Amino acid sequence: MRSKLRGPSALLAALALGGLVGSVPTSTAADIPRQSCSDPTRQISLFAEKLGRDRIGYGLTPKSASIPGPTIQMTEGDCVAVNLVNDTNGRVSLHAHGVDYSPASDGTPHNLSCVPAHRSRTYVWSTHAPTVRQDGTVDPGSAGYWHYHDHCHGTPHGTGGIDAGLFGALIVRRAGDPVPDRPPFVVVFKDQTINLKKAPFTPIFKANLGERVEFVVIGHGNLFHTFHLHGHRWADTRTGTISSPDDTAPLIDNKTLGPADSFGFQIIAGEHVGQGAWMYHCHVQGHSDAGMTGLFVVRSAEGKMSPSTKAAVRRWKAMEGGGSHHHG
Repeated sequence: MRSKLRGPSALLAALALGGLVGSVPTSTAADIPRQSCSDPTRQISLFAEKLGRDRIGYGLTPKSASIPGPTIQMTEGDCVAVNLVNDTNGRVSLHAHGVDYSPASDGTPHNLSCVPAHRSRTYVWSTHAPTVRQDGTVDPGSAGYWHYHDHCHGTPHGTGGIDAGLFGALIVRRAGDPVPDRPPFVVVFKDQTINLKKAPFTPIFKANLGERVEFVVIGHGNLFHTFHLHGHRWADTRTGTISSPDDTAPLIDNKTLGPADSFGFQIIAGEHVGQGAWMYHCHVQGHSDAGMTGLFVVRSAEGKMSPSTKAAVRRWKAMEGGGSHHHG
């Protein structure tokens, strides 16, 4: 039987229990452990849903699931209550990297925080700004490019859920961080796919000349990769930016990525190079040959794609489509 409480109703019911959230809504108040925050600053719902025969995704509303799932953004100091509604026939969960949570929001079988089929559960994630500890060392805070994923489906480590598409980006910003001009571009390298697809069906990200854009790159599966972006480079810092011309952070355009690693950066679209169809891909040659490549298309400042850029996109699609990739 489906839990009678789901979506916002379940969340409000959980919050009504003295602000104690983090368990299946049918639990009693005595069974609900206290979280690291008792008054969430924001409440959202995620729905886990089947997408075809062997895919599962997260969505913010019913029938809106996607792979990757919605990008969740927080600012240091925020506390978010996420109600996960499981509309699949197996157990799933929500496990986050980089943020603070109690065992009840760990999203793992051993902490009894999976969501059975057709039930719902509220997870609470909190964040904090940098502080100086009593011993003089620095707690660096929560800001970073993180991610979330299933940890219960298929195996106790969520291998079946990740294989099916239960993953998404989680961004924690620091007050004063630069903000991109459009939603972040999320790239998930898993085995020899990008977002579980192979070229030419991988994402083609588009931006206008001069816009500030943001990439979030996440690794899953069993292979190591390198992420390379043509025509653009960024500083190897938390945001991809530097604070002054004297900053000694390395300037890079290629970064190694292992399973469960994540990083992000911001760039100015077309800076110093102009419009074009700029490739992003894994630079392990066998992986790029297998279809781990996509495009970052920079249009004019008015949003128009030049004839040469259109032609380059067509050539890329023909080149990748004519290969021997097995398309996921």
